[in-house]
Amino acid sequence: MLDPSVLHARYEHLQCSSMDFQREQLEGALETLGAVLQDRRTSYELLAIGGSGLLLLGLIDRPTGDLDIIALLHGETFRKLDTLPEPLEVAARQVGAALGLGERWLNTGPASLMDFGLPRGWEQRLTMRQYGGLILHLPSREDQICFKLYAAIDRGPNDKHYSDLRNLGPSSAELLFAAKWAVTHAPSTAFRDELIQCLASLGVEVSDDDLA
Repeated sequence: MLDPSVLHARYEHLQCSSMDFQREQLEGALETLGAVLQDRRTSYELLAIGGSGLLLLGLIDRPTGDLDIIALLHGETFRKLDTLPEPLEVAARQVGAALGLGERWLNTGPASLMDFGLPRGWEQRLTMRQYGGLILHLPSREDQICFKLYAAIDRGPNDKHYSDLRNLGPSSAELLFAAKWAVTHAPSTAFRDELIQCLASLGVEVSDDDLA
């Protein structure tokens, strides 16, 4: 069985001096975690979102601090994940300690997104990445635009989510698709007003009726 000391020696070149990691370190950590899970004869299929998902897809290049997991695949259905299964959490914590990524480099993120549903057709647009006993399902660029717009609404143009959104280069049609999804999660008038202002800052002028 692989233990933390073996992991440390084998992947010492992947260690970071800070809590953030580049794509190489993230890929190395996932390969290590997948090897540990495989060695322990267990496996998981997870739905991951956020900056690390974008990093793995090559859609952004900024360092990220963690990988957000929001669902676990059961059969053919993704189910909301509020906490990591204990064997996965233990393995991830050991890998994080060995590689200097911190204990929570893999954690449950905004799983509440699952409560009201992800963007229409998202399951057909997933990209799958396998790392030994670990399979990650990554939402498409179109769906990541939805998540980033939703996260950027109340945080302003200096926030990382807003910056990520701009770097994705969304079209007006993609932003409108994202906006219509976002209001299903936050239908209040105040949120709609902030959403319309955010879209305007991105060069897209819409009215409240356009979001129906």
